[in-house]
Amino acid sequence: MSEKSEQQRLSVFKTYKLYVGGKFPRSESGRVYEVSDSKGKWLANAPLSSRKDARDAVVAARKAFGGWSGATAYNRGQVLYRVAEMLEGRRDQFTREVADAEGLSKSKAAAVVDATIDRWVWYAGWTDKIAQVVGGGNPVAGPFFNLSSPEPTGVVAIVAPQESSFLGLVSVLAPVIATGNTAIVVASENSPLPALSLAEVLATSDVPGGVVNVLSGRTAEIAAPLAAHQDVNAIDLAGADEVLAKELEIAAADNLKRVLRPQPVDYAETPGIDRLTAFLETKTVWHPTGSLGASGSSY
Repeated sequence: MSEKSEQQRLSVFKTYKLYVGGKFPRSESGRVYEVSDSKGKWLANAPLSSRKDARDAVVAARKAFGGWSGATAYNRGQVLYRVAEMLEGRRDQFTREVADAEGLSKSKAAAVVDATIDRWVWYAGWTDKIAQVVGGGNPVAGPFFNLSSPEPTGVVAIVAPQESSFLGLVSVLAPVIATGNTAIVVASENSPLPALSLAEVLATSDVPGGVVNVLSGRTAEIAAPLAAHQDVNAIDLAGADEVLAKELEIAAADNLKRVLRPQPVDYAETPGIDRLTAFLETKTVWHPTGSLGASGSSY
């Protein structure tokens, strides 16, 4: 190719889309909004999601819940590890997007991306271990086995962190799906591109369509119908400010959703298991052991 033809080449601009039910639709409203970097330079037009998009995402998440929650914990771990493999292969792309989104140097953005991939692997490893930590046998006075085991809450809406567009996003999303829930993510309003690119990774990995749904746009506009939706079982308010969080919490009370309130978090720190257990229910089963004699159970 000659130098002249290289100079005449036009860049191919990327069209970012929503991720709902394993597909990449544009917003049903047809709206977009401008996304700029930390210096105000235009980066892309992102879909401006509507209430209808939010409702469609809930339908997709509910449809996917049975299969995802019914998969073995070991299988979910394998699927999530595959996502980490895909993220590693697109490390340069995410480094560029995080640098633009958060105003970081290339080296600092690369460190954030590395930490994000490591965080995903960390949660993938918990899929078949969390039941051993929070479940177990309970001592009871009687001829019974009494066993408690964790089960996923259901469909979880996530208001992603506003400032930590990638590490924060993964830190709140990965534990939700690792434990068998399905998710609707409201991406960072000003920095949605890493979240929309993560959706492309999820679509080309083994994560079933509908397990994760990603919406971009005005946080308050999208989160409000999710908080009030009767088929959403829980909501994480990580990226909501104080005023919005209060409004969403009130709306969520209508069907007794689990609510994880926003709190100061350093996403660079090693997480505990709080977010893994935040959206788990405990199922307790009683089973008779038969008559008890001096030597113990008849079993």
